[in-house]
Amino acid sequence: MVAIDEGLPPVAPARLSADALRRRFAAPPVWQPELLADRSHLSGESRPAAVLMPIIDHPSGATMLLTQRTAHLKRHSGQVAFPGGRHEPDDPSLFATALREAHEEIGLEPDRVEVIGRMPDYLTGSGYRVTPVVALLAPGFQPRPDPFEVADVFEVPLDFLMNPRNHQRRRILSDEGERQFFAMPWQAPDSEAEYFIWGATAAMLRNLYRMLSA
Repeated sequence: MVAIDEGLPPVAPARLSADALRRRFAAPPVWQPELLADRSHLSGESRPAAVLMPIIDHPSGATMLLTQRTAHLKRHSGQVAFPGGRHEPDDPSLFATALREAHEEIGLEPDRVEVIGRMPDYLTGSGYRVTPVVALLAPGFQPRPDPFEVADVFEVPLDFLMNPRNHQRRRILSDEGERQFFAMPWQAPDSEAEYFIWGATAAMLRNLYRMLSA
């Protein structure tokens, strides 16, 4: 079953500029994260992790950089994801975790990254407490994906992701019961490439929408 929030407005374009994003994260509004499932029972046994949500400040409009994981990985193979991973003991902070993982996965040098804030932690069904770190990048970055982990690196216009008409609420039934999740299917223009953004990645993007539209 697929449902779309037709009545919710998109984030105004003026709020998606680099300066507007800096201001919003410097003085966040009062807002509530949106969860489709209660995972609070997992909080006591969760392991820390972090992802980078890299927004590229193109003159023609901001985009969000995403990756597609390789098909042979044991966890989340083939899925669309932000660069990121689990927190290591040598990482001085979760911000450092996100930057290290982005460098390892897509060759993003930390000195190219302007961290502007973080989103609320997200508990995954696989047992991680993920901290999304939001950052700005200048245009011109050429990804160097790790061929073991990353099959593709691509960009999606931020105004597409911040429009709830592109947010699908999906529900599936399995032996374990009902599961609900967000999905944001994206097809690149002038290309046959199709990407199914869903699960934790889509949920974090939905929370970014909630924060920017508050």
